[in-house]
Amino acid sequence: MRKLYCFDFDGTLTHKDTMFLYLKFYDAAKYRIQFIKHIPLFILLKLKLADAEKVKKNFISSILKGESKSRIEKKSELFFQEFYPEIFRENALEFIKKIDRENIDCYIVSASLDIWVAPFAKEFQMKLLSTRAEFKDDKFTGNFIGKNCNGAEKVNRIKEAIDGKKFDKIIAFGDTSGDREMLAWANESHFEFFH
Repeated sequence: MRKLYCFDFDGTLTHKDTMFLYLKFYDAAKYRIQFIKHIPLFILLKLKLADAEKVKKNFISSILKGESKSRIEKKSELFFQEFYPEIFRENALEFIKKIDRENIDCYIVSASLDIWVAPFAKEFQMKLLSTRAEFKDDKFTGNFIGKNCNGAEKVNRIKEAIDGKKFDKIIAFGDTSGDREMLAWANESHFEFFH
């Protein structure tokens, strides 16, 4: 029986959101300044008066724009070493360890940026579908390639990735409204399964 597992990352496998954690780890001084500057936007976001993708892009860009790909990759590797496995839910790690890789394809499907999720996906031997950072001339432009990998975009990206492959069962794991479409699309879905 061929199965496809689709795991959301932040909150589903981890205890906390990795975006703030990573940006703070990347440059704590810059993070503090930019966080304070972005408080009005975060408030508007909470009140649903601002576009989440725009605010996210703006905040990430304020810290990482212009940084070289090699520096970002190095920092992401250090971030992984610093926070793995402590930010993960123990039962999620146990579950992942027990997956029989013979007949199961596994994807992490995350709205977080590929730059910091990639080392974790590699550790789990999973393919990664996430929001993609755009680099030009080896520098981060502050933009994303394509859409923020959230909501309906998660399903689009999975379909694109598995193009033509047949699965007897598709199982999805999520914990927020951003996973709703993916959970609805799968044959079997688990909400807050590892909580």
